Amino acid sequence: MEGIQHRTVRANGINIHLMEKGEGPIILFLHGFPKFCYSWRHQIHSLASLDYRVVAPDLRGYEDSNAPTDINSYTYFNVVSDIIRVLDAIGADKVFVVGHDWEALIAWNLLLFQPNRVTCS
Repeated sequence: MEGIQHRTVRANGINIHLMEKGEGPIILFLHGFPKFCYSWRHQIHSLASLDYRVVAPDLRGYEDSNAPTDINSYTYFNVVSDIIRVLDAIGADKVFVVGHDWEALIAWNLLLFQPNRVTCS
């Protein structure tokens, strides 16, 4: 995965792994169940080549991110809060957001809870 950076950020009390590449407006990809950020590798390369910064985290409980043991840690409030803290950690004020499968619900809730963090232009 040439040129894709991997890093871990502290977000909402847990470690979140993410992949990122490129410079420019940020596109945030949220993977579906049971996948993880690697599933976006082709889109990351393609959109980074078009002058976007593309970020794809492993969500709470997936792959290289922490997996809290308490089932109550997996509410929409917690997962959306993770995403907001990831945006803070990477210095992103606003992002384009793409959610796949169950994580589309996270994208919708991000827009519902924090509409000022999402852009469409």
